[in-house]
Amino acid sequence: MSKGKKMEAVTLQLPTHQRYQENLDALIALVEYHKEKALIVAPEVCLTGFDYERMDTVAKFSILALKSLKKMVDKQVLVLTLILKEKEAFVNQAVVIHRHKIVYRQNKAKLFTLGEEQKYFRAGPVRAVKPFEIEGVKYALLVCFELRFKELWKRVEGADVVIIPARWGLPRKGHLEALSRALAVMNQCYVIVSDSSDADMAQSSAIISPDGQVVQDDTAISVSGTIDFDEIRKMRRYIMMQQGATLARNEE
Repeated sequence: MSKGKKMEAVTLQLPTHQRYQENLDALIALVEYHKEKALIVAPEVCLTGFDYERMDTVAKFSILALKSLKKMVDKQVLVLTLILKEKEAFVNQAVVIHRHKIVYRQNKAKLFTLGEEQKYFRAGPVRAVKPFEIEGVKYALLVCFELRFKELWKRVEGADVVIIPARWGLPRKGHLEALSRALAVMNQCYVIVSDSSDADMAQSSAIISPDGQVVQDDTAISVSGTIDFDEIRKMRRYIMMQQGATLARNEE
């Protein structure tokens, strides 16, 4: 985290259409449009949705989509999740593309039982949820439902930017907004939420600062903002969480 460094980011708020190629074309067009942004985040499984009746087809398309995206993603960082197949099991995998390569992968560890995800996916290991670094910036990933788990908040501590690709339902829109804002304040970091804009989804795509300020527009296909690393540094210096915990114990 360089002193005085800022980074322009955009979070996408996309619908998922029945034709996979239509979704990929829309994503490619937006990545090209926002090519000056350093970080681009897309919603969970935005290319295919949870098309459980055609999982093998979905996984094959995901591989082809990755090839196309790797060709075009250069200096920026692109984050999305796709349905892929690993050793005869399907996984919902968050993929980070940078300089024409996949630089990080993380399988969704906490599956959404109300959506019966456990019937179709193999869960990733919780231990794999941890910060990773790209060009001096510490990122971490929580995929949709994983935002609800306190144990995972602990695992992403120290990240400068926590990215949340989501397909979060409209009935629990308030939960998504409250939890993502609380995570930013608690972990003194930026939180970037990218949710689907399908009619039954929460939308709520946002860029949230360490002091809880929210940039959000439910009517937009993309929401842009600035990640200011001095703000992270300032909050962590101003409110020293570890020191505060030590003082509290000493006062007991």
